[in-house]
Amino acid sequence: MDEERALYIVRAGEAGAIERVLRDYSDKKLCEGIFKVLVKDIPTTCQVSCLEVLRILSRDKKVLVPVTTKENMQILLRLAKLNESDDSLEKVSEFPVIVESLKCLCNIVFNSQMAQQLSLELNLAAKLCNLLRKCKDRKFINDIKCFDLRLLFLLSLLHTDIRSQLRYELQGLPLLTQILESAFSIKWTDEYESAIDHNGPPLSPQETDCAIEALKALFNVTVDSWKVHKESDSHQFRVMAAVLRHCLLIVGPTEDKTEELHSNAVNLLSNVPVSCLDVLICPLTHEETAQEATTLDELPSDKTAEKETVLKNNTMVYNGMNMEAIHVLLNFMEKRIDKGSSYREGLTPVLSLLTECSRAHRNIRKFLKDQVLPPLRDVTNRPEVGSTVRNKLVRLMTHVDLGVKQIAAEFLFVLCKERVDSLLKYTGYGNAAGLLAARGLLAGGRGDNWYSEDEDTDTEEYKNAKPKEELLKPMGLKPDGTITPLEEALNQYSVIEETSSDTD
Repeated sequence: MDEERALYIVRAGEAGAIERVLRDYSDKKLCEGIFKVLVKDIPTTCQVSCLEVLRILSRDKKVLVPVTTKENMQILLRLAKLNESDDSLEKVSEFPVIVESLKCLCNIVFNSQMAQQLSLELNLAAKLCNLLRKCKDRKFINDIKCFDLRLLFLLSLLHTDIRSQLRYELQGLPLLTQILESAFSIKWTDEYESAIDHNGPPLSPQETDCAIEALKALFNVTVDSWKVHKESDSHQFRVMAAVLRHCLLIVGPTEDKTEELHSNAVNLLSNVPVSCLDVLICPLTHEETAQEATTLDELPSDKTAEKETVLKNNTMVYNGMNMEAIHVLLNFMEKRIDKGSSYREGLTPVLSLLTECSRAHRNIRKFLKDQVLPPLRDVTNRPEVGSTVRNKLVRLMTHVDLGVKQIAAEFLFVLCKERVDSLLKYTGYGNAAGLLAARGLLAGGRGDNWYSEDEDTDTEEYKNAKPKEELLKPMGLKPDGTITPLEEALNQYSVIEETSSDTD
């Protein structure tokens, strides 16, 4: 707003308008004054104070419009050490200035379309990646990394061109994966396996925030990764999936931060080509194999079904494979169900991930089937009644949100190897009717995907109850409007029709 316009409103005399225009006008002038001060050679403490005020003012879009210029953006880039000429980050005294400058840039880029365009012109994404490389392995500058990553996330969110630039030109996938490795202090024991210390300390708040920002930026960079088939890309995605497996097996400083960390890991895993998700499980070491054998021998002989899955030294084992990460995903899914809200945003990503893992990887499917759909012993209650994971998922099959009920039904269908008879056994016909109708399988059969043949897991309880179940009984309306078995309803209409004919 120019001075003449401001004076006109003041002369008009309306109190609310005068207060508003003076505030906006003074904020704009203050912003302009701050940029004029920042170009001068002033003490670091003064720079920080100016930037703190600018950060607060930059939350207001109206204030930003007149001050978002190329010159002002370049001032902030220089203070944030984002210029190509800045070779190192040696002066610790400058770190607060760098952090505050990055915070200001985050606000300005988020709130100003002009700043977003200038970011492209100034090649801001490349400068941010360059700064990340300087501080990649230096833990004492986590705040710089955190806000660098946040700005990178915003740029890749707002510009599809920047996503492509990050992915291919700037090698953003390996760079951001290395940032995660550093945040998690990963020690590799094999190409795609890391050492997990179950008794180790939780991540610090700074490490957790850095990791979350890196996960969000990586999500944008890999959003179209399902189209990728190159062998070199496959290796990079496997490394990233192995880092995400490590992420699932560690905790943050609080329960809420751990959930946020794992939630972003789930979102990113959904972008990984499903063929690369095999690294979420890994074979046991010789020592672990020996421990598993001992544990299996200790189980009673009548617990044959339970022998497949054992817990030894905090390790979930199935068929000679470490299933810890899959078990964490399963628990995460159940917690999201128990929340009872925001299913589309909070639940469908992990359900989709588990569905695709189960469809592509036999050991994962069998383990999840063992956990979610164990041999059926309770045949007296309806499938949706109860507190087991199966009961909760069956209830979701009739949820009002179409997307939620579809993915819940699809997950259970895949666990049943897309066999209609197996699905009906665990869910009942009414709950499964929507999925079966959509697939044209109301009359029975199986889906299009091929699965290995497993042995029959029917329990004695189910075999005894099966002949009495009457999964599907056609119903009809009687002349009085009540529901009755279809055969009886047809008989009543036949009697009415005969009576009418006799009367005629």
